[in-house]
Amino acid sequence: MVYTPEQCEELKILSLFNPLSPHAGIKVHASAKAEAISATRRLYEKGLVTQVDGGYLTRIGQQAAEHVHQLRTLLS
Repeated sequence: MVYTPEQCEELKILSLFNPLSPHAGIKVHASAKAEAISATRRLYEKGLVTQVDGGYLTRIGQQAAEHVHQLRTLLS
């Protein structure tokens, strides 16, 4: 399976979250790269984060972030 550039950006955004701390969110500022802003918006539309500019992980977003972190650990 090949990841699209958009999916890679979404994975990057998910990797910014701490999946062990559901009360720690992120904010993607308007001055961020367009790719990061778009990726965060897509994660919001998919129901993985609570705000269009980041916010907190939803339950499914927390699961996704855990998987991203596990994969990064396996590949390190």
